[in-house]
Amino acid sequence: MASSLTNSSDWGTGNENGVRSFGILETKGWTAGMVALDSMCKSANVQVLQVEWNDMLGAVIKIAGSASDVQSAIETGAQAAKRMQQYGASHTINSPDRDAFRAMISPPEFNVLIEQAVVKFPLSDESVMSQANGQALGFIETQGFTAVFEAIDTACKAASVEVVGKEKLGGGYVTIVIRGDVAAVNAAVEAAKPKVEGLGKLIAAHVIARPSTAALALLPK
Repeated sequence: MASSLTNSSDWGTGNENGVRSFGILETKGWTAGMVALDSMCKSANVQVLQVEWNDMLGAVIKIAGSASDVQSAIETGAQAAKRMQQYGASHTINSPDRDAFRAMISPPEFNVLIEQAVVKFPLSDESVMSQANGQALGFIETQGFTAVFEAIDTACKAASVEVVGKEKLGGGYVTIVIRGDVAAVNAAVEAAKPKVEGLGKLIAAHVIARPSTAALALLPK
């Protein structure tokens, strides 16, 4: 995985792989964003620059690479988000202007209301490799804390899984990420889903069986 680009001086009009292109994919929830990102990075040679969240429940994934790779990745990611009914928008910009790039890439930002970073940068290669142990990732995303707390309690009682962390997207959207072998994570997520009814709204419940390093690099710290 390449290192992230954080300012316009790092940006070139091309590299050894061809003309550099910038891709944007917006999803309406974080689970769909992670699933889309995982699909994109498995389908094409692209670099995840950063993910930015906004106050309208959205996640914006920003990638770079050659024009053909970025176009292919964005199409794959958009399809994944649409299948989850969490698609927002997507676009590619070939050879973006250096000055415009200053507005495209955001500096680190911490939201005091939800008490976490809302601009996320991929972890280092070393940190990611320590997590790449062949385990599956499970995501349970709800609108409402009560619902997600009941769901994760049920998930952990149903199977041997580890809670990786919790992400808050704003608007009451909460995602809890779990990890374990594929069978255990599937069982935990399936047990958790019906527990949300009557307590909140289930936004997404999904399992990534073999997560890419790009997905691992954006797990909650």
